[in-house]
Amino acid sequence: MCGIIGIVAKGHVAGRLYDGLTVLQHRGQDSAGMVTCDQSDTLHLVKGNGLVRDVFDEQSLGELTGFAGIGHCRYPTAGTDNCHEAQPLYVNSPFGIALAHNGNLTNADELRNELFRDDRRHLNTSSDSEVLLNVLAHELQIQDTHHLQADHIFKAVGGVHARCSGGYAVVAIIPGYGVLGFRDPHGIRPMVWGKRQTDHGLEYAIASESVALSVLGFELVADVAPGEAVYISMDGQIHHRSCAKPTRQTPCIFEYVYFARPDSLIDDISVYKARLRMGEKLAQKILRERPDHGIDVVIPVPDTARTSALPLAHMLGVKYREGLIKNRYIGRTFIMPGQEERARSVKRKLNPIGLEFRNKNVLLVDDSIVRGTTSRQIIQMAREAGARKVFFASAAPPVRHPNVYGIDMPAASELIAHDRDIAEIERELGADWLIYQELDDLIAACSEGTSRISEFDTSCFSGDYVTSVEADYLRQLELSRSDEAKSKTRVSLVG
Repeated sequence: MCGIIGIVAKGHVAGRLYDGLTVLQHRGQDSAGMVTCDQSDTLHLVKGNGLVRDVFDEQSLGELTGFAGIGHCRYPTAGTDNCHEAQPLYVNSPFGIALAHNGNLTNADELRNELFRDDRRHLNTSSDSEVLLNVLAHELQIQDTHHLQADHIFKAVGGVHARCSGGYAVVAIIPGYGVLGFRDPHGIRPMVWGKRQTDHGLEYAIASESVALSVLGFELVADVAPGEAVYISMDGQIHHRSCAKPTRQTPCIFEYVYFARPDSLIDDISVYKARLRMGEKLAQKILRERPDHGIDVVIPVPDTARTSALPLAHMLGVKYREGLIKNRYIGRTFIMPGQEERARSVKRKLNPIGLEFRNKNVLLVDDSIVRGTTSRQIIQMAREAGARKVFFASAAPPVRHPNVYGIDMPAASELIAHDRDIAEIERELGADWLIYQELDDLIAACSEGTSRISEFDTSCFSGDYVTSVEADYLRQLELSRSDEAKSKTRVSLVG
């Protein structure tokens, strides 16, 4: 999962890209990078491992000159955590292209072979983002022109859609031409664009989430439609066109559950309102299944679950309390590489307020349960803080299947709900009672209030993949992207 942003402005963009990446930091904490293009059509690149604030300083931002640029913050669901795979990635032919990518290609191995065999392109990393970059480069190359027009660029994006399978949102910059953004034909990964009027003319921005636009003073114009491309020329002209055959739009529902910021709009759906409704739906289920629930207090697992926990407590008629205090200087444990690192981080990240737990039946509410590491430790914390009984509620259904579209939950064997029923998961977590959201209720919570979206990618809950995914691909994913496999890769890099 990654955050991407692109801007064409009337002044230097490095500072704005930096600010945009800081509010997209929740989407990736492994590495960050920026490319800008100056008036001589020279690209300037700075990238490295770490948070946005660690990678860039005053000196490096000063080197990133130019009125157009793209930025990226990364969590590696594919490839390794090698700094060479930090983005944006660059290829010099044709024209010179730098690209940043959010998502995952499910046919990357097939494309890698095609690129070498048919397109005569060498790939230097294991990243599917480099595959995507070279597919785009080849599709631009075969336009057979010395001067790109918008029509050439859109035809090239159409070629990318025809060849690539999976979920992806992309920003790219072509020196002398402008910034390009496009989204996969199903709209699995999010992307929006906006504009800002200045004294010198209109400026445009493309980003993973609307919050990045709003903090920079851009007006949200629209989501980039599934299969659509948005091209902003260096002189500030905007062009957009659908570049793929119409298909059903299925945005990733896990964006609304966990990944996106609550102050974002994705496909015209308020993430905040969707999470409020998740809490209401969950409360209704509790009242149906256990009207005499005996809950004394509702405590959210900060931060994402707060929005759902508030209406849940209200509908149950139970006190809502902040019983877990978060250390703001620890990252999101879900997107930390490695089970050992996630386990260590839970106690560094959260500390209970004993008074809110002591001699009470506590309902802990979290947005979801993926591997179960965090949930198990928090339940144990609650018991050690004196809770009489510990109930646990997930605002999402059981995560039983790998996500293949860019969220790091690839190895089914590492998912606590895989091949287990609710009672077995309850015992594994050590909860006195475990309750999950129903999938139909989650879909209703996200789709209420919009006529545009009625379907979502729910593959991690349902096992139904909106693109064709072979069983062999899932087996290979299990082998290559488990925590064990990633750990071996890190050891080999260090060694």
